[in-house]
Amino acid sequence: MEDYVLIGHAYNKTVRIYTAVTTTLVETAHTLHGTWPTASAALGRFLTASAMMGLMYKDGERITLRIKGDGPVGSMTVEANGQGDVRGDIMNPEVYLTYHDGPKKGKLAVGKAVGKGFLFVTKDLLMKDYYTSSSELQTGEIADDFTYYFTASEQTNSSVGLGVLVNPDQSIQTSGGYILQLMPGVTDETIDQIEQVIASLPPITSLYESGNTPETLFERLSGGTGVILDKKSVRYHCTCSHDGFLKSLQSLSIDALTPLADEDHGAHITCHFCKKEYQISEASIREIIKKKTS
Repeated sequence: MEDYVLIGHAYNKTVRIYTAVTTTLVETAHTLHGTWPTASAALGRFLTASAMMGLMYKDGERITLRIKGDGPVGSMTVEANGQGDVRGDIMNPEVYLTYHDGPKKGKLAVGKAVGKGFLFVTKDLLMKDYYTSSSELQTGEIADDFTYYFTASEQTNSSVGLGVLVNPDQSIQTSGGYILQLMPGVTDETIDQIEQVIASLPPITSLYESGNTPETLFERLSGGTGVILDKKSVRYHCTCSHDGFLKSLQSLSIDALTPLADEDHGAHITCHFCKKEYQISEASIREIIKKKTS
């Protein structure tokens, strides 16, 4: 199944719904970063939510999301845009934790792996300044944290569901999710109906494993009242380039650049998002220094 997001409304245009399948996107992230199962689930959920959220913005606009928790995965960063391009990074990809008891016994312990901390969202809306908002992590399970973020920071009551199923060989079996947001004019009756639908909804991965699609997930969430307005492809796509890293070096001070030229005879840079390696020549660095001193 291709990776894509459905966007639409329901309940007489008083609810906005996004449903997504992101299996290839999350498998790409797993392959690039070498994530162990719990880290795969954490980063995969984060990428999925960010992909849907990125489609809330116009072409050319982009968002940078950071989860900074005190759990073993450390911090995670994702960039997404209105064209469905997503890329991410995780501080510690080698995390494999499961719950040993309770209703989640045997399942991947994403909440423990992420820990306590904050979700930060920085928006580049093609204006002079960026805008950053944040909210405290509620459980570290990612979906709960996005649900709280939308309500606390964007004043939009929402429900977020996410799921990543990891195979025994650590590859990604399936991944996806949804974002449901209440709009002005929604009635108490509709809210009650939605709460019942969400309460009866199986895990996202169970739905997709049994042959369901974003279309059937959209149908269930909308209670049969939904109208799909758009279908957007999403992908793991890194925009790094030699020129981009060269431009970044131009922001460094002469004191920082001089050792790169005199001692290292160039700079070897690895992109955090895609692991592609770039070599910046000594001559290029000396040219930057020359322009700074002229």
